[in-house]
Amino acid sequence: MGSVAAAVHEAPDSSTTALFLERCAASGDAAYGELRELLARLNDPATRKEARVFLAALGRISVDGDGGADEFFRRYGFCVRELLLHDSHCGLPITTLSSGFQQRKKLTMMEIPSIFIPEDWSFTFYEGLNRHPDSIFRDKTVAELGCGNGWISIALAEKWCPSKVYGLDINPRAIKIAWINLYLNAFDDDGLPIYDSEGKTLLDRVEFYESDLLSYCKDNKIELDRIVGCIPQILNPNPEAMSKIVTENSSEEFLYSLSNYCALQGFVEDQFGLGLIARAVEEGISVIKPSGLMVFNMGGRPGQGVCERLFLRRGFRINKLWQTKIMQAADTDISALVEIEKNSRHRFEFFMDLVGDQPVCARTAWAYMKSGGRISHALSVYSCQLRQPNQVKKIFEFLNDGFHEVSSSLDLSFDDDSVADEKIPFLAYLASFLKENKSNPCEPPAGCLNFRNLVAGFMKSYHHIPLTPDNVVVFPSRAVAIENALRLFSPGLAIVDEHLTRHLPKQWLTSLAIEGSNHAKDTVTVIEAPRQSDLLIELIRKLKPQVVVTGMAQFEAITSAAFVNLLSVTKDVGSRLLLDISEHLELSSLPSSNGVLKYLAGKTLPSHASILCGLVKNQVYSDLEVAFTISEDATVYKALSQTIELLEGHTSVISQHYYGCLFHELLAFQIGDRHPPQEREPAEVIPKEMIGFSSSAMSTLERAEFFVPGSKESGVIHMDLDRSFLPVPSAVNASIFESFVRQNITDSETDVRSSIQQLVKDSYGFLADASSEIIYGNTSLALFNKLVLCCMQEEGTLLFPSGTNGHYVNAAKFVNATTLTIPTNSQSGFKIEPNVLAYTMENVSRPWVYISGPTISPTGFLYSDNDIKELLSVCARFGARVVIDTSSSGLEFQDDGCSQWNLERCVSTLKPSKPSFSVILLGELSFELTTAGLDFGFLILSDSSLVDAFYSFPSLSRPHSTLKYTFRKLLGLKNQKDQHFSDLIKEQKETLKNRANQLIKTLKSCGWDALGCHGGISMLAKPTAYMGITLKVGGFEGKLDGSNIREAILRTTGLCISSSTWTGVHGYCRFSFALESGEFDRAMDCITQFKEVCLGPKQ
Repeated sequence: MGSVAAAVHEAPDSSTTALFLERCAASGDAAYGELRELLARLNDPATRKEARVFLAALGRISVDGDGGADEFFRRYGFCVRELLLHDSHCGLPITTLSSGFQQRKKLTMMEIPSIFIPEDWSFTFYEGLNRHPDSIFRDKTVAELGCGNGWISIALAEKWCPSKVYGLDINPRAIKIAWINLYLNAFDDDGLPIYDSEGKTLLDRVEFYESDLLSYCKDNKIELDRIVGCIPQILNPNPEAMSKIVTENSSEEFLYSLSNYCALQGFVEDQFGLGLIARAVEEGISVIKPSGLMVFNMGGRPGQGVCERLFLRRGFRINKLWQTKIMQAADTDISALVEIEKNSRHRFEFFMDLVGDQPVCARTAWAYMKSGGRISHALSVYSCQLRQPNQVKKIFEFLNDGFHEVSSSLDLSFDDDSVADEKIPFLAYLASFLKENKSNPCEPPAGCLNFRNLVAGFMKSYHHIPLTPDNVVVFPSRAVAIENALRLFSPGLAIVDEHLTRHLPKQWLTSLAIEGSNHAKDTVTVIEAPRQSDLLIELIRKLKPQVVVTGMAQFEAITSAAFVNLLSVTKDVGSRLLLDISEHLELSSLPSSNGVLKYLAGKTLPSHASILCGLVKNQVYSDLEVAFTISEDATVYKALSQTIELLEGHTSVISQHYYGCLFHELLAFQIGDRHPPQEREPAEVIPKEMIGFSSSAMSTLERAEFFVPGSKESGVIHMDLDRSFLPVPSAVNASIFESFVRQNITDSETDVRSSIQQLVKDSYGFLADASSEIIYGNTSLALFNKLVLCCMQEEGTLLFPSGTNGHYVNAAKFVNATTLTIPTNSQSGFKIEPNVLAYTMENVSRPWVYISGPTISPTGFLYSDNDIKELLSVCARFGARVVIDTSSSGLEFQDDGCSQWNLERCVSTLKPSKPSFSVILLGELSFELTTAGLDFGFLILSDSSLVDAFYSFPSLSRPHSTLKYTFRKLLGLKNQKDQHFSDLIKEQKETLKNRANQLIKTLKSCGWDALGCHGGISMLAKPTAYMGITLKVGGFEGKLDGSNIREAILRTTGLCISSSTWTGVHGYCRFSFALESGEFDRAMDCITQFKEVCLGPKQ
């Protein structure tokens, strides 16, 4: 090869070119070696001119020799041809630039065997590019994928003067030849540069690089304005081909195959041979500028709909620039497509010859070809642009960060722009949230702080109402908010808008009690009322209800007059007012006039009134709801937030995220504080005779322990919550995201019944047959509270063992249920003992027994199969209804040989003394499926009378269809014993076991008697060394005991635990340890810090 250098230093003559060609004739690899050496001389400015002159001589011989270029190509392994840009191939006119520079009519191009040579596909593609106006590429940064010998990149630079064109190809030999072709066209035959109208050569505008699609641009952080590509799309009959190492020394046959075939890329489009294009599009999303365009050649064999959907479902708007028909290449085997048709309902599209206009399937086309016929297929050029580029980029950043499997479910195609404008930003927000939050954020039960901030911000920016997040309390739905508010006040008589009574308990609507008549303590009687304000006001004046819940007619909501009249009349008669404005709150950048909000902009909301708004107005999910109340009375909004914590637990975080995203999008258009705040008139003083909270609610709110929010200065470390803050597995995040990126999810895909049946059978030996009713709730606590109401309706008594989860006990007391405590002791791990249970039930006529198991919450001990059998035997003897709460189960990490439950076998052997005996299974999937922060409660009832009673309380907050889809997928992984998912659960169990051991060690070293645990996320411990110590620190002063040590630790260290008041066990506190790793370490430091404050460092 060294003689090439000598040759290019001399004026080429027949002898030097002959020697060069003789060496090339040895083999294709030898020819390529000579050309590579020639390229090295072209790259060197000192030898470039002579090398280019030598190329010109080779070109003349290639064209003028015997047999022409084809014979030269066969003999020497390369040739140089002239590629016409305006003749019968393309039919493109010659244009003249404004400066007088005429674009060339042809390009001079070298070809070698291992490169896909220009043909109909690429010519059609170039025709499509020419459909764009000249400005589309001018001064832009462009990448061409699959550039081959580089002719399109060079022609594009020649015609449109882009800033830079990057020609990219996976074939290393193609890149070398493309560089040679660039020199062929950037310099004339005398080796002199050819300048364009801007004084630049093609060498200034074009570069070629070996690259697997866009990897070069990604690796070098090059942002592109335009991406064009004529990419292969035939399904490879041999998917292993691409697994070979692609090198410059690969065989010519293999390198050529890269031009005809593509391997499976892991995309749903693989089944249509479009996987490589799909990968190119997704890679393009990561490097293209927001205003960028992609242009691709698409063979129509899979069908036009399939080709277009490839772009549409990834969030593109598309424009078909050009379409024609081309003959199917004779060397392309379509038998793989025939096989696909055999195994699916899809039909590919071919045509008989070029004149046929009716498509035929691949099988027919294959048979026609075998019989000597010719087939063609459509070839189209598509231009596509992202509809919301910044958001779509975020979505794909998330998918590319370990969630590629979700890509197949992605569907960002929308017929309605308003739907796209709502859903795409939410998906981008959800992607960012899941990516940034590796564990479940700690949010208050009153609602996510960010969501309440957004609601307050919306009210301030759009309606000039200066609210704070504290004024906003979030509920799962409008119906739940109304019922919870009524339970908080328990009015003897309430007037409720007839449009708002559908989800209220039937008992409230059938009672005949009115003001002045005898009625049971803390019960509610509801009278339905018309919405028209004059009729409603007349009812209020006559009946004098203690609470009024109403909406407003549309014509009355425009002005403030009707609202002012309602405020006045309810104040005069001493009624609380809950006004529903759900139908009149517009989530719009141009909201229509709203009389209530207009009033609040100028006047403070009186303490006897609250505003209710149910959010159901979204473009995508008609059944996705969140509600919030607004109150400017601190006592009321604090009580409402505590009520939601007791009766519901909290509102779905995902639902809050969805509507929060809508508020965020609206606020993004606003410039903050453009107008000075309007001075508001203070609220009128309300008479003291206004109804207060019910006696049962008041006593519970005074004694219960509630969520303690952190401050801006310091956060609270929560070891007092029934939540896991361990890292969320990627499988969970993938399922969540997939549930939203999917469209048209079928009912069967959200039906979790069979999955839950399988779960309880495998885990607890519980048979939920066709006659069993399975009810779903946002949380297990919400379901439990409906059971409490069923118990009250039967005039039953709820029996809780001491050491029960304090939320459940307090929830029952809040609604004034009759409760009784079953004594337990530390020696038995606070488990119910059969003889004690029997003794407790002796004088109870309608017992309802609550049992937490197999893992007991909050102690973390376990009931064995024999334990539960003995307890159920006692319950059957007394005809008790048994609520078995499995919510804290599924994370047992130390069973000590404890046998797995078999409830079906156990129950089948019992002989109940009364027909009232039944077993009710209550469950929560979040712990068992490691979903941390996503709750899904279920309840299984087998007694038809209980089912009827349960449904008489219809305001249950239920999980949205997206959550059902998510949990169905996760249950499938668990029930099918998916190895990866099983390993994740095993890993979390091991983490909890280590945390429990570390907590026990820390507590014992700091003067606590820790009982230990065998499962779950919490344990009990007694502050033995601290009892009776007088402490004065951080605003706390008193003698320490099990009930006040919570406040003492919180004020001293910022660590929050549950006291003995919450556990119901004298002296014992609850510690939850499923914290984020750093938070857990800080919690251990806090325990040590408190010991040093109280006992000194040496104790």
